[in-house]
Amino acid sequence: MRRLGTGIGWRPEIADAVEGMPGIDWVEAVSENLCPGHLPESLLRLRERGVTVVPHGVSLGLGGAERPDAGRLAALADRAEALGSPLVTEHIAFVRAGGALTASPHLEAGHLLPVPRTRDALDVLCENVRIAQDALPVPLAVENIAALVAWPDEELTEGQFLYELADRTGVRLLIDVANLHTNHVNIGADPAEALGELPLEAIAYVHVAGGFERDGVWHDSHAHPVPRPVLDILTDLASRVAPPGVLLERDENFPGAGELEAEVEAIRDAVARGRAESRGPAGREASAARAAPPEANVADHAVRQRLGLAQTALLSALVAGAPAPEGFDRVRLGVQARALAGKRADVVAKVAPELPVILGPAYRPAFLAYARGCPMGAGYRRDALDFAERLLSADAGPATEDAGVRRELREWWLERSGPVPRSRRPGMRWARATRRVLLRR
Repeated sequence: MRRLGTGIGWRPEIADAVEGMPGIDWVEAVSENLCPGHLPESLLRLRERGVTVVPHGVSLGLGGAERPDAGRLAALADRAEALGSPLVTEHIAFVRAGGALTASPHLEAGHLLPVPRTRDALDVLCENVRIAQDALPVPLAVENIAALVAWPDEELTEGQFLYELADRTGVRLLIDVANLHTNHVNIGADPAEALGELPLEAIAYVHVAGGFERDGVWHDSHAHPVPRPVLDILTDLASRVAPPGVLLERDENFPGAGELEAEVEAIRDAVARGRAESRGPAGREASAARAAPPEANVADHAVRQRLGLAQTALLSALVAGAPAPEGFDRVRLGVQARALAGKRADVVAKVAPELPVILGPAYRPAFLAYARGCPMGAGYRRDALDFAERLLSADAGPATEDAGVRRELREWWLERSGPVPRSRRPGMRWARATRRVLLRR
């Protein structure tokens, strides 16, 4: 695996700025937002200039109780091959729970949720990572995530958990220093201690991002400037090892090109300070070369089921109004539940931008009320349709009291809920209008 250098997360909203940004060696793109046969022209131009593109997955759920979905793995592999990427990345997280393993309804989080740092969870994660490695054409790196809540009765620290994962599977690590800061504020984890326990030679690259603090809780928003404590953790990491790559993540509230360039330069400066304070041999770098890992024990059905039941209980409390599982901080669970509902509303507004236009200021309160009683069981597009269907039901509430709003929402739902879009030919539109008139009589 070659050195990556300094990079930035590619997003459509800042594609032009990224293309014109000096000193960018590589970019990272969200895998699920790419279609191998129709890659964005901006990414193709970057590739032609020799800029490396790394697909970053968000939906595998490698930390979940179920084995990784073969279709999702194949999609990630396709994107790596289409982009000529040297590696792919995913998260140490679970994103769904329930289903056949636990004989309970399937639930989607729409977010990355923390894996309990227990031996059972580690066994399942290691096996899932091995399955993914076997299905991918390039090396895999996995990222530590930010957490608002901590699991009770954990058996390992974050550093120990990551060390054992890398040691047992040979997987690379994507270390997010912003997430180390988040976990320091929210659950008291020591970033320096975590860095001291990591297998530094396993680091593939480093994420840096911003966030904000509210009521003593740090929110990893990726929508704010990178704060000094996060840059200080990056400097600490760079004093221990020269990371092969460092990348700025920004997902929302995008500033101008000049501000983005200034953030990238601040990251370069933080790494340079760390290298000047290097605690290891001069020029020491993280290496991708690792001894072949020993064979791991297979996580049996009982282990997966125990983990599945625990994750389902937590996710049910967060998205379905179930009681908080024993040992969890109920206040923090409430913060996480509100954050999940807010993110869900934001993503649905992007997936179905017509809904906020049709509903106006009523969109967000109506969606949050819907989310409290209707957990997401499939993707965001299905969620948008279910939300509209609920509003059109008899107990719709104030959001659709206006007849014009209700009519427009119904047309939107009908257009998208069938197996194919409805024809817009004048004859078909006339037939639909006639049918509506006849049905009213």
